[in-house]
Amino acid sequence: MPCLPFRFRSFGLAGCVRCCRSASIVFALCWSFCSVAGEAWGQSAAPPELPRWTFRTKVDGVWLEGRPLSWTGKEVELLCRDGSLRTFASEAATETKKVSDSFESYSAGDMRAQLRREFGRDFDVSGTGHYLVVHPAGQRDYWADRFEQLYRSFVHYFSVRGLKVERPEFPLIAIVVPREEDMHAYAAREGTRIGGGVLGYYSSRSNRVILYDRGGGKASKKDWADNSDTIIHEATHQTAFNTGVHRRWPLPPVWVVEGLGTMFESPGVWDSQNHRHREDRINRGRLESFKRIATKVNGPVLSDVVATDRQYRANPGAAYAIGWALTYYLVETQPGKYRDYLKRTTAHTKRAATSEQRLADFTAEFGEDFAMLNARFQRFMADQK
Repeated sequence: MPCLPFRFRSFGLAGCVRCCRSASIVFALCWSFCSVAGEAWGQSAAPPELPRWTFRTKVDGVWLEGRPLSWTGKEVELLCRDGSLRTFASEAATETKKVSDSFESYSAGDMRAQLRREFGRDFDVSGTGHYLVVHPAGQRDYWADRFEQLYRSFVHYFSVRGLKVERPEFPLIAIVVPREEDMHAYAAREGTRIGGGVLGYYSSRSNRVILYDRGGGKASKKDWADNSDTIIHEATHQTAFNTGVHRRWPLPPVWVVEGLGTMFESPGVWDSQNHRHREDRINRGRLESFKRIATKVNGPVLSDVVATDRQYRANPGAAYAIGWALTYYLVETQPGKYRDYLKRTTAHTKRAATSEQRLADFTAEFGEDFAMLNARFQRFMADQK
């Protein structure tokens, strides 16, 4: 599975599309890896719980070191010590060896050194409590401070709502390049497909945020304002996937991920201490989009958004509007149930939830009557100004 950006908005700007391949991946182990795993799980059976040990293997001439997540008889899914996810054919792995009974990330110092080697002298690597930010030389901690602020706002938002977030297992990495073409070149190198008009993206495979500075590498307050929606949205994805609100493997429903990302774009959500009014929590652009299609939304449409991701592929503009509106409605009217629903979406540890399981997760909290849900949802949204 290539490192694809997760969201379907420009998965950046309204009207543009990017997608992430299904997380229902078949994983496998080669014979050498099976011998490392031992007899407890067998050659093709997934373990009852995710193992915490570390192994090292060479794949296509490149050494990988990490924690196995799942396997069958053909592919391996590996969580690497740099936070990336790698999928490879079992037959491609050689010289496999168990190296530790536990698993831990590379240290922030090791990751900083790796990033400096990767990006060279034209970039600095600035760090804060949770972030390492690669940015054009001379910008110091300008970008890192912004990302760290968003991380703290995210944690605060969920903590006061009773959802305990986990401390990130890996240093959070953001890459800021000076020009749009630099971002596209980076995306091409890691096998990511992005369209025109994309300001940035979060890759659930590399676990990095990548964006370009509209100031051309000379950041200013104005440029922060120009970049802010993209940064907030992508940092929300990254923080959610690294604090247990979402899981990167298997991936949750797209509407859950993108609904949360678009909700956090509103100042009353990402900066609630300075924007305390309820109207500050409304995403005005998404509200306008939803009102244009509201008459076409009914119970079956909501059921389909919950159970499948097809509308994000077929009509992403409408799907994003519905995803934001439904998330906003549930958070504002049933925050406890929404919190518990998020927990359900992270409970699938072996493979992506089926459509039936996705519906079951949702109806366990919000009921099975989608016609009634739509009626209440529509009344609530009609009152939003």
